[in-house]
Amino acid sequence: MQLDIYDQKVKKILMDSKKLIKQVGLEMSKKIYQRFSELEASPNFKAYLDYGIGKPHPLVGNLDNLFGISLTKNYRLIVEPITDRLNDVGLRECKKINIKGVVDYHGGKCEWIIP
Repeated sequence: MQLDIYDQKVKKILMDSKKLIKQVGLEMSKKIYQRFSELEASPNFKAYLDYGIGKPHPLVGNLDNLFGISLTKNYRLIVEPITDRLNDVGLRECKKINIKGVVDYHGGKCEWIIP
């Protein structure tokens, strides 16, 4: 699967390991790059969801149409499948996702640490 990052602020941080480590620390940086590798190895987004790696789950509210993937207890990698349909067929055809950033949305808050 192909990973894209449309937001230049997010791209600047995620594509520079020194900036990423400074922003989120070494352990979370490793986990982010691990999730990138797992996503890239998946043939499509539906397959990634079925594998269950990182407990991917659809989000609601102001993060509707996005998915969260666990990095730590509270922080999630937020991704947007590039597809017209978020059903099984659309997600199976989805071979490209947009990385939106990293957020803690627990307890009614929405704290983005990237961007």
